[in-house]
Amino acid sequence: MTTIALCQSDSEDTGFEVSDVSEEESDVEEVFGLELTSAPGIETLCVFPKNTAKIIKAGAETELLVGMKNDGQSSVDIVAVKGSLHLPFDQKPLVQNLTALSFSNASVPTSAQATFPYTFAVSKFLQAGAFDLVGTIIYEIDGKPYQSTFYNGTIEVIEDGPLFRMESVFLSGVLISVIIVLIIYIQNGLRHMTKKTKRSPKVEVGTATKDASLDEWLEGTAYTRSSSKSKKKK
Repeated sequence: MTTIALCQSDSEDTGFEVSDVSEEESDVEEVFGLELTSAPGIETLCVFPKNTAKIIKAGAETELLVGMKNDGQSSVDIVAVKGSLHLPFDQKPLVQNLTALSFSNASVPTSAQATFPYTFAVSKFLQAGAFDLVGTIIYEIDGKPYQSTFYNGTIEVIEDGPLFRMESVFLSGVLISVIIVLIIYIQNGLRHMTKKTKRSPKVEVGTATKDASLDEWLEGTAYTRSSSKSKKKK
């Protein structure tokens, strides 16, 4: 594609607002009191050269390339490229109007292709989340204005700031405090249970010993004689 970079920045609206706009079709929009449609034989596409994931940082500039292919019968004069943000579940409410770039001396001859750079930035006050980006290119053919939607899809907006915010630090501190209190509570409970537990009394079991030579000392005595008599009677 032949790159055409003759463009100048128009008035930029970076404010954050929510309003209702009427947009029945993606290729039909009222501009300067006229409803514009896409011209036959015109094809457009969009590429995020440095951001294929389409993750947009709030307040930072994002560049995309708008491609146009002219298969019509007349040359195309490029007027402007603009974009807008909408809610992902309903594109009627307008979240933010993005930068509008106007072009001078930019045209696409018949049976030719061209690429136009477009840089925009979402409001730094925009809440992080998913939004629908609608990008349109406005052009003229034989003095009649047209427009084509080169992108209508979802982008992810993230906040521009440090990795660890004050909210995260505060929540981490609260979580650590809760864990410390829980550990102290468990330790005190274990100590209390240990004090109540009584030690089991030790039971000493004695062992009886028998003198093996006791019978020898009793031999010949009246005890041995009486024992032998009792055995004989049995």
